[in-house]
Amino acid sequence: MKIIELSQIKRLLPSIDLIPIIAEGFAAYSAGKAVIPPVGELLFDHGDVHIKYGYIKNDEFYVIKIASGFYNNPKLGLPSSNGLMLLFSQSTGELISILLDEGYLTNIRTAVAGAIVAGHLAPRKVERIGVVGAGMQGRLQLRYLRPVVGCEQVLVWGQNESELGQYKADMEREGFRVETTLEADQVLKSCNLVVTATPSTRPLLHVQSLHPGVHITAVGSDTPEKQELDSAILAQADLIVADSISQCLSRGEIYRAISSGQITRDRIVELGRIISRDAPGRTSDSQITVADLTGLATQDISIATAVYRKSITRIYAP
Repeated sequence: MKIIELSQIKRLLPSIDLIPIIAEGFAAYSAGKAVIPPVGELLFDHGDVHIKYGYIKNDEFYVIKIASGFYNNPKLGLPSSNGLMLLFSQSTGELISILLDEGYLTNIRTAVAGAIVAGHLAPRKVERIGVVGAGMQGRLQLRYLRPVVGCEQVLVWGQNESELGQYKADMEREGFRVETTLEADQVLKSCNLVVTATPSTRPLLHVQSLHPGVHITAVGSDTPEKQELDSAILAQADLIVADSISQCLSRGEIYRAISSGQITRDRIVELGRIISRDAPGRTSDSQITVADLTGLATQDISIATAVYRKSITRIYAP
């Protein structure tokens, strides 16, 4: 049994092309080739814990992932995310590897999913990327979006000037040109690719700011209580995409929009079907598109397996 610690994971990841690996997992899920039970979770007033697990049929491994977000931790000098991934043999049930990623792999696979979505749904020319949420995920989304959409102009919303100032400094060191705002709807008004990455329980973006041609990827609302988008935004969208339709019926933006009567289930397309070209993605620059990413266990299976296999290759390579 191999233990892979966070420092090793960070050394291995740059040598792994995650986008096709995780995209393949989405496609396998939508093709009925994955077994993914409902999400297990513990909800607290100040955070939440998610247990996601499953396997892809005829693959080598199955994965159990525990990831948490405790949102007051930064005030204590602690990261908000934590967790680990457990990799087991499908054939014997043996524990093959413990990936002590401290929630890092969950953050990375979420950002990779945002890049995959943008590859299918973003406008052909992204003028400016809007980011709602100036935390770790708001940084990672930019890093993984840049090679996909080729845009470095950014407008970011955060909760206060201090948070925004640090975000601006960090991302401008990486070559982005960053403007900041304390008005979330300004992001939607002035950007044609928007990513929301907060644990908000009330809408931050509203339909009055919606405009033709915009794409929105919502990654923060992964429980029934969270919501970042006014449900009327989904009602106005030309295309609504879910990472998992069944999962989004019980959590996230789609759950909220269906519950409020703004949309019906038949309007939702699963991401894996678009990746497999069984369904169209964006078909014109004037379309309004929304993707609701609640986090799928196939992402965890894909990234945990890739990191483990790369670690073995590094050990045994001549």
